[in-house]
Amino acid sequence: MNVKYAVIFEQAQSNRAAYVPDLPGCMTTGRTLDETKQNIREAIQGHLETLREFGDPIPVPSSLAGEVEIVTVA
Repeated sequence: MNVKYAVIFEQAQSNRAAYVPDLPGCMTTGRTLDETKQNIREAIQGHLETLREFGDPIPVPSSLAGEVEIVTVA
């Protein structure tokens, strides 16, 4: 079964960070965006495996990430 979770990527001071709003505690970092994407994929898989091992329910994705463009006045 394929499931898609929203992931938030942020630029930190010297690297990138990512977290999954629907999976509290599921987060990671990486030197680049590509590395962070790979790391969060692995973090999600590990998080879900741990939930299964303990018999906890797998959260249904409910968050939606998007962008909103605005015009700013200089």
